[in-house]
Amino acid sequence: MIRYKTDIFILLKEHGYNQTRIQREKLLPAQTAQNIKAGKSITLETLNKICIMCKCQPGDLVEVIPTDEEIIKYY
Repeated sequence: MIRYKTDIFILLKEHGYNQTRIQREKLLPAQTAQNIKAGKSITLETLNKICIMCKCQPGDLVEVIPTDEEIIKYY
């Protein structure tokens, strides 16, 4: 299971992207913002945008934590 290592919106805010700016400049669709808040998955394109905006790498934002089911199935 992939999960967020950090609060994406706090990180974006630290780099000058508050909710108002994100919505006004249409940087992320509203549904994508809701998915991030809910801890749901995002596309690689969105991950790329966030990494560029925050000047970071994907590994700074997400990590893989295998669930028990995934451990049984893939290990």
